[in-house]
Amino acid sequence: MQIIVVGAGKMGIALAESLINEGHNVTVIDKDEHKVSKGEHVLDALFIHGNGVQVNVLKEADVENSDIVIATTAGDEINMLVCLTAKKLGTQYTIARIRDPEYLNSISFLQKEMFMDYVINPERSTAREVSRILRFPFVNGVETFARGRVEMVDFRASEKDGITGIPLKDIYCIKKNLPQVLFCAVERNGQAIIPKGNFVIQPGDTVHVVGDVNTITAFFRAIGKEAASIRSVMIMGGSRIAFYLAQMLQNMHIKVSMIEISSEKARTLSEMLPGVNIIRGDGTDQELLESEGLPEFPAFITLSDRDEENLMAGLYAVKRGVKKVIVKSSRDTYSAIMKNMGLDSIISALKVAVNNVLRTVRTRSSRSSAAVVRMYRLVGGKAEALEFIAEGNMPFMYVPLKELNIDKDCLIAVIVRENKVLVPFGNDMIENGDSVIIISKRLGISSLDEVIHKD
Repeated sequence: MQIIVVGAGKMGIALAESLINEGHNVTVIDKDEHKVSKGEHVLDALFIHGNGVQVNVLKEADVENSDIVIATTAGDEINMLVCLTAKKLGTQYTIARIRDPEYLNSISFLQKEMFMDYVINPERSTAREVSRILRFPFVNGVETFARGRVEMVDFRASEKDGITGIPLKDIYCIKKNLPQVLFCAVERNGQAIIPKGNFVIQPGDTVHVVGDVNTITAFFRAIGKEAASIRSVMIMGGSRIAFYLAQMLQNMHIKVSMIEISSEKARTLSEMLPGVNIIRGDGTDQELLESEGLPEFPAFITLSDRDEENLMAGLYAVKRGVKKVIVKSSRDTYSAIMKNMGLDSIISALKVAVNNVLRTVRTRSSRSSAAVVRMYRLVGGKAEALEFIAEGNMPFMYVPLKELNIDKDCLIAVIVRENKVLVPFGNDMIENGDSVIIISKRLGISSLDEVIHKD
């Protein structure tokens, strides 16, 4: 596909790189000559120096023949105008990054009037992800599929769980009362593994399990990881993510204290978030954290704009015995270091945004009726969890799975039929309208018929 990315900031460059890796032809526009020059040296893309709102610049990028224009500049208003102009000039589909909370209530109207086909708000999506993690304080991440009916949860395995040292095919024979989830992926020493029946989980492995919401909850209760309700949270940094998260937590009846170093921002947050305890100060100041009762909080979340400060504050919270610490980091290079230091829950608004856009692009690029509708990257991008809707008259429908040719690097994890969640076996079949969730080590899959074939 021919894709134009307007804005060569962190998100624009990360997105362009991912799109190129998936085989698309990418043009990047930015009015900062230094960013254009830098980008030309690191990416195999056409870079154009200019303002992406201007007609002549978009025409230079061949907007008339483009499939998708993605506006990722720092200005919400500019992104809206880019989409409007690009659509008027003939592009097929537009995506805009809109981040300001002031636009939240009017986004549907703006989307229609400004010809934006898809809107991403990385900060709000990241806040939603954090709120899900807080349901299970002992897990690293929670992803949802099939409109919330299915959850994928990853956690670090230990000997106390009672599932280590046993081949997966024997676990439910030995532990007959253990609620049955599917062990769909394992991260070990930085490698992604799709486990087979003989695979043995070891202490320290990061294990991904999938199932319906009730079964997932019962499974963790059975292995001694029962979720204790979190009633209060301390947040460091008054960022946009923090604002959205505080709103969500208040709706969940969780008390929120937020530390913000800027007096002006702290005052604004106090007005926008009545009921939240806004503390003006430095979130890396250990004396301040102690005076505000950090060790008494069941959860501490670092959401400042500086990764180094988030890491320092997060490590201190772990040292002081806070049960759940979530750290925001935009750098993949920090992830391994953080995990080795005991910081398992790491979030990135950049990754959330890129994943959302890639899913949309794959849906647009696929000619299959069973195109991907949801996507998450696992194990640092070495594997993916993908959701498809099986529609139409696909050759693999109504055929037992054991009679189909399924990609060796893929696992059919779950089939959702109406309100029933099925962990499929050989005699199960995919039917019209099913939501099918797969785990894949092969990246870039855009449709279900790339994974499943009828012999």
